[in-house]
Amino acid sequence: MSRPRKRFAQHWLNSLDILYKIVAAADLHSDDCVLEIGPGTGNLTEMLLPWVRSLIAVEIDRDLCRQLRRKFKHKDNFELIEADLLQMPLPETPNKVVANIPYNITSPILHRLMGKIAQPVGQFDRIVLLVQKEIGDRLTANPGTKAYNALSIRTQYLADCEYICDVPPKAFTPPPKVSSAVVSIMPRSPLQAAQNPKLMDTLISLGFATRRKMLHNNLGSVIERDRLLPIFEDLEINPKCRAENLTVSDWVRLSDAIDRAKAINPPGSNPIAPIDQN
Repeated sequence: MSRPRKRFAQHWLNSLDILYKIVAAADLHSDDCVLEIGPGTGNLTEMLLPWVRSLIAVEIDRDLCRQLRRKFKHKDNFELIEADLLQMPLPETPNKVVANIPYNITSPILHRLMGKIAQPVGQFDRIVLLVQKEIGDRLTANPGTKAYNALSIRTQYLADCEYICDVPPKAFTPPPKVSSAVVSIMPRSPLQAAQNPKLMDTLISLGFATRRKMLHNNLGSVIERDRLLPIFEDLEINPKCRAENLTVSDWVRLSDAIDRAKAINPPGSNPIAPIDQN
């Protein structure tokens, strides 16, 4: 068996209890096609295969790929792709993702699977991931809490998120230096769609750029304070609020109101600064 490699941030999940919880959270059916990212030694793969029509595993480690081919060579519903998920197109057939992902590339993997506010991926019914606990807390955080940040808002705009369980370091070989968590993400259409998703994304980035500042100060590059504060008043948003105090719905309403103000911008009014859409 290959030893875990630091450069791939490999930690083998060995806890049967956690493996069962991951499989249960995936709510698998016989017609599901699952994408597994970084199957490693195949512990999770082995538990998933009996439940699904097919499983596509993407593994970057050449030595692990050889082991996986030997281990699952008689499984007709198993397909292995030796590649870096971040450097390849997403396979088209999977409708679910179940994976213990490398913690050092969590953000880009989430971006590949979920997309962004203005360009959601929309391929998957459910995404069950084993992630660093700090990320699990952020994905499922409520407004006003320490964990609530831009990732929370962007993810919850596109999906319902559920915290499944904590995972202690001892559940892995070798044990990571941080605690972990299993989260379930159910992508869906926005409950309240923003009129200008790119603008909303920009506002979120600006809002959390300096977390301790009041929100109206962080948005100064987009709209002047004397034009923004009346919008806060109309929306019944506290003018002293910070970015983490706003719900996803609040961010949509604020984005829409600023977008309308930008569109109207009558002669003699203070112009709104152009927004970087990249």
